Amino acid sequence: MNTTLKLILASGSPRRAQLLRSAGLNFEIIVPDIDETPLPGETPAAFVCRTAREKAESIPSANAVILAADTAVVDGNRILGKPTDAADAAAMLCSLSGRTHEVMTGVCLRFPERTVCFHIETRVTFRELSDVEIADYVASGEPMDKAGAYAIQGGAAKMVRRVEGSYSNVVGLPLCEVIEELEKN
Repeated sequence: MNTTLKLILASGSPRRAQLLRSAGLNFEIIVPDIDETPLPGETPAAFVCRTAREKAESIPSANAVILAADTAVVDGNRILGKPTDAADAAAMLCSLSGRTHEVMTGVCLRFPERTVCFHIETRVTFRELSDVEIADYVASGEPMDKAGAYAIQGGAAKMVRRVEGSYSNVVGLPLCEVIEELEKN
């Protein structure tokens, strides 16, 4: 990455910040304020890309690279956002139990001279979960601010049978692909 440009993470996600720190990147955080509601008829891939682009475009960018991302858990063609309450979290986890779903992250990198947007998909398979396991996990509070009502890097790690693709994508940022794009500049 061009070291004369500062990197701004357009996200309030502590998981994205931690992933970038683990890669040794220095950055500033500016939390964007945009509506993250899917548009009628919008595909999950179009949704995460549009939302990431809107986040990046909402941040002033003089002499900076703006990095924005949006992650969605997709069950079939249904976008599972952050649960609205404990019952919603339990319903999401019940729907994912014993099945494979996708995690999609849209990424937008806004350089001074160009903008790059892409999305990464990872397939995640959950083992069968009991009602007690779901209730206990929901009671922990961890699912409440997570897309799809789970944190693979937290208590849900024991629920995941298989990950096909980028693990860091499931956490919230496909780190390898982001680094590759930053190194191109």
